[in-house]
Amino acid sequence: MIRHLQREIEAIKRKLLGLCAIVEKNVVMATKAIAEQDEALAQTVIAEDERIDRMEVELEEDCLKILALYQPVAVDLRAIVAVLKINNDLERIGDLTVNVAERAHYLAARPALPKPFDFDLMADKVRAMLTKAVDAFVEGQSHAAHEVCKADDEVDAINRAMYKSVEAMLGEPDADVNTLIHLLSVSRDLERIADHATNIAEDVIYMISGEIVRHHVEDYTKNSPSSHETME
Repeated sequence: MIRHLQREIEAIKRKLLGLCAIVEKNVVMATKAIAEQDEALAQTVIAEDERIDRMEVELEEDCLKILALYQPVAVDLRAIVAVLKINNDLERIGDLTVNVAERAHYLAARPALPKPFDFDLMADKVRAMLTKAVDAFVEGQSHAAHEVCKADDEVDAINRAMYKSVEAMLGEPDADVNTLIHLLSVSRDLERIADHATNIAEDVIYMISGEIVRHHVEDYTKNSPSSHETME
């Protein structure tokens, strides 16, 4: 019975990693579509969303079947709950990358405009957060997960600076209002992707230690393990 349960848990983890790979790739393509005003790349991201939705539903059904059949407890239960929650966050990230791709589709037809925020820096930080959160899940390392949580503040700061920059530019007589609004939306979507990456990291911490760290941002630094704590 225990051996069967472990095989089932490993199977849903593999499925989750497959979904992670697709979502990570879409984040990269969506941000590249913005940077290069690439309409074709934006369309590729949008087309992948249906596949992500289908995988998310299938994985959720698998998790619910395991819960009903095996009634797991302790670390096994935490692992399944973490997969369920990460699965949902990945689907939401997929939706947000579609939002970014739709903005890229619009911007591709517009004259190039200097972005009123450090887009490359923000995109790099968001992609790094998602990758590190997924790696923390794969390796079972809470140290890396805590680092993701702390990095969210940096993305929030860039997003706040974006709002101030757009506000200033909208006051200019020749301001391209529609383009600025689309760029503002891109910044907000990237900030929300970072939030979901943080959620994934928090779920990894819960899976490893049983500790619920949501709503305790001030504790990330204080409680962050000094060494690479791993799941037992």
